[in-house]
Amino acid sequence: MTTAPLTTPPARLVPLLEQFDFARERLAARLTGPVMDSGNGTDVEVGPLTDEEYLWEPVPDCWSVRRRSSGPGPRATLLSGAGDWGRDTAPMPHPSPPPFTTIAWRLSHLSEMLTLRADHTAGGHKLTKDDYHSRGDAAGAVAAFDQGATAWRNALLTADDTALDTVGHSTYPHGSDPDDPFVETVWWVNQELLHHGAEIALIRDLWRARRR
Repeated sequence: MTTAPLTTPPARLVPLLEQFDFARERLAARLTGPVMDSGNGTDVEVGPLTDEEYLWEPVPDCWSVRRRSSGPGPRATLLSGAGDWGRDTAPMPHPSPPPFTTIAWRLSHLSEMLTLRADHTAGGHKLTKDDYHSRGDAAGAVAAFDQGATAWRNALLTADDTALDTVGHSTYPHGSDPDDPFVETVWWVNQELLHHGAEIALIRDLWRARRR
């Protein structure tokens, strides 16, 4: 059962929504072009993410998104999710040092997190990582990110002040959500989007540099 959105979000949620929108729009522009904000208000040309770049492994033994029929990559023990493609993973504790992850891995991780947290906040509270379909192509992955981000933002708009203070308002099973006030979960998702978005942008810069 879904929850209806509020007409006006709580005042303390507004800056968190604005931060989320900024991070989302900045990453979307970085992935699709035709331009992105350089950070100082200057537009920089950027092409859309290609399949080759999406799956590019800059260093040996990367974790990525792979065809299920090919099996997991180095130091991974399984491919998470459902469908023909899965994301490299391993049971906790993860390998140390952590594997370098591709744009595909990072974008799949972000999209899965947003989709599942939306469900565990204002949806059916049922989805798990085993239900998520990672995409094997760049266009599909960008679309999945947009869908997940939209679902999460819509879920945020159902939260009143009581919900923001409620421990376990999000029942997302792959984090500390059940033990945290919801406002802390909202902040955490923002920082996940900001830092993974920056990582994806850096890998795009490295890809462009290697082709000169």
